[in-house]
Amino acid sequence: MDHDPAIAVSTAPDPRPKSAVSHGAGLSGLVGALAWIGLARHYGMDGPYSALTNVAACGLPMILWSLIVDKVHLSPTTGIDWSAGKPWRETLDLSLTKLAGLWATWAAIAVIYGAARFYWQGNFAFAMWCFTNAAPILFVVSIPYVLWIDRYLVDPHDGAWHLGAWMTGQAGVEPEAIYGHLRAWGVKTFFLAFMLAIVPPGFGEFVRGDVATVLHDPVALSSWLVTLMFLIDVAFATVGYLLTFRPLDSHIRSANPFAAAWLPALMCYPPFILMTPGGPLDYHPGTSDWAYWFQGHPILLALVGAILVGLTAIYAWATMAFGFRFSNLTNRGILTHGPYAVSRHPAYLSKNLFWWLSTIPVLTLGSMVDATRATLLMAAVSGVYYWRAKTEERHLKLDPAYRAYDAWMAHHGLVPRLFSKLRG
Repeated sequence: MDHDPAIAVSTAPDPRPKSAVSHGAGLSGLVGALAWIGLARHYGMDGPYSALTNVAACGLPMILWSLIVDKVHLSPTTGIDWSAGKPWRETLDLSLTKLAGLWATWAAIAVIYGAARFYWQGNFAFAMWCFTNAAPILFVVSIPYVLWIDRYLVDPHDGAWHLGAWMTGQAGVEPEAIYGHLRAWGVKTFFLAFMLAIVPPGFGEFVRGDVATVLHDPVALSSWLVTLMFLIDVAFATVGYLLTFRPLDSHIRSANPFAAAWLPALMCYPPFILMTPGGPLDYHPGTSDWAYWFQGHPILLALVGAILVGLTAIYAWATMAFGFRFSNLTNRGILTHGPYAVSRHPAYLSKNLFWWLSTIPVLTLGSMVDATRATLLMAAVSGVYYWRAKTEERHLKLDPAYRAYDAWMAHHGLVPRLFSKLRG
C-alpha cells in the first residue's frame, strides 16, 4: 500500500502539553479546605483566625502532595541542584548581598503600606495586622533560608542579589534582573494585601449560613453556594501569593513586563477599581438582578441559580487548578489541564458570563437609555477582561511552553475552536 505522508501527519497523535501542576495538587488543597470549612461550621468558628486557618488547611495538603507525590523539588525548573551543595562559606558573601536586596525590598513595601491610608481602613486593616505580626518572623527566618538555599541554587544571582549588589556598589549588576525582581514583588505587594483583606468576610458569611433556610429558597441557596465557590477561590489565590518558593517550584519565573497588562489588571482591584458603585464602569444604576427579574417563577429561579453556581464553580476551579501557583500578572509555570484544556481564560469567561446573566443589563427599572447605558458599560467591563487576556497572552508567549500550549488549544480547545467557527 502506498504511504501518503500528508495523511500520516494529519492523523498523528497530538498530545496535550504537560501541565506545570498536577490534578492532585489542587484536589488535595480542596479536600483540606472543605474539611476545615466543615469543622468551622460544626463548631461555629466564623472569625478571622478560623478564616486564616482555612488558608493553611488549603495550602498544607498541596505542599505535602507536591513534595511527596509530584516531587516538584526535583524539577529542573526550580533552578536547584540538590546533589551539588556548596559549603556555606563559599556562598556567604553572596547570601549577605541577597539579604540586603531582599530586606531593602521589604522596607520599601512597608513604606508603601504605611503611607497609603486606605490600607489601614476597612477590610484592609486585617491584612495590615497580618503583615505587622508576620514581619519580624519573616525577617528572622529569611536569614537561614537564604543561607541554605544559596548553597544549592545553580545560579544564585537572582533579582534580590542584583539589587543588593547595586546597593553595595558591586560589579556585574544587571538592571533588567532588578526590574524583574521589583515587578514580582510589586505583584505580591498589591494583590496579597487584597486577598488577605477578603479572606474573613466570605468565610464568615458561609460558615454562618443557615442550611434550613437556604434549602427552601433557590435564590438564598444559590447565593450561599456562590459564596462557597468564592471562598474556595480566595483560599487558593491567597496560598498562591504566599508560597513563591523555588523548592516548591512555585517561584515567579517572570512578572509581566508590559504596562499595557498592568493597567487593565489594576483597574479591576481596589483602590483603582472602575467597576465599584459610582465608578466610571458601574453598570448597576437602573438595573436589578436575576432574582428580581425571575421572581414568581420558581423553576426559572432554580435553573438560573444553578447556572450561576456552575459558572462560579468553573471560576473557582480555574483558580484551584493552579494549586499553590496562582497570581496575577506572572508566569509560574504553564497550566494545560482542567479548565485550561477547554479555554485559555476559563476564569475570565465564566466570571463575565456570570455578570451578564446575574444582571441582564438589557432589562431596566428605568428607561431605554438606562438599559442602553448599562449594557454598554457591562460590555466595556468585558472589554477590560478581554484586554487583560490578550496582554497576559503576550507575556506568556515569551515562554516556549505557552506557545506549544497555545498552538494545541487552537486545534483542540473547545472554546477557541468555537470562537474560530463563529469568526468563520
